Amino acid sequence: MTWHILGAGSLGGLWAARLARAGLPVRLILRDRARLASYRRLGGLTLVEPGQTSLYPIAAQTPEETEPIRRLLVACKAYDAEEAVARVAARLVPGAELILLQNGLGSQDAVAARLPRARCILASSTEGAYRDQQFRVVFAGQGFTWLGDPREPGAPTWLAELDAAGIPQQWTTDILARLWRKLALNCAINPLTVLHACRNGELAGHAEEVAGICAELVELLRACGQASAAQGLHEEVMGVIQATAANYSSMYQDVAHGRRTEIAYLLGHALAQAGRHDLQLPRLEALHQRLVAHLVRLGLPTG
Repeated sequence: MTWHILGAGSLGGLWAARLARAGLPVRLILRDRARLASYRRLGGLTLVEPGQTSLYPIAAQTPEETEPIRRLLVACKAYDAEEAVARVAARLVPGAELILLQNGLGSQDAVAARLPRARCILASSTEGAYRDQQFRVVFAGQGFTWLGDPREPGAPTWLAELDAAGIPQQWTTDILARLWRKLALNCAINPLTVLHACRNGELAGHAEEVAGICAELVELLRACGQASAAQGLHEEVMGVIQATAANYSSMYQDVAHGRRTEIAYLLGHALAQAGRHDLQLPRLEALHQRLVAHLVRLGLPTG
């Protein structure tokens, strides 16, 4: 079965290249004809890995094509996911499977609500990749991808294709705990790297601030019924800060390049859930307000 991939950014490109290399049928769905023309001029998608750079001439199309879609990897940003999926909704066959590879929480529910006849599989990935040029993806660090479906716990048969493509993964019956944990990690690290204009490792010099934010995130996770995601959160955050000391967070990179951030699906979602539970989280509120003010100063979107 063909892998249609919506969003040829860093992770979408990384998955596409590895699936194509494994001999699996792949189709990239690009935003419009201008982007499709640019892709074709370049001859395909380039993947840069340690010791090798390879060009993959993967077939590409626009959302307006009529080819039916049975399996769709949605790899665009959280704020683009719902609209991007809506553009191909008419092409989805009944029972189509979507793999949602978005940061944070909130966009997955919006996509699922728009496509009630499709199966939405949630994914949480720690793989490192970034684009250094258009349609050129740098594989920056081996990670792991957790997949699951809160409404249908049975694992799909195509997980073997991910193994064949060298995409480390595991199916879990508690994917929401994984997504909440990643959201908490991102909320504890990403905004501070933007506000302090620093690499991840430099947050070790703001240990008290990090600890206070983690304490409130633990409160939130427990209130939302995610006690397992709360366990050892501060220790893991400090471990990530140390392990990725030389890296710039994804939110830092977005701001540095003048791009919209996923603040609404990270801190915004966290605080919306806190409101639902009548939970007062003054440190997270203050962090959100500081980040919003910073984005306004830079002329960037705040939602």
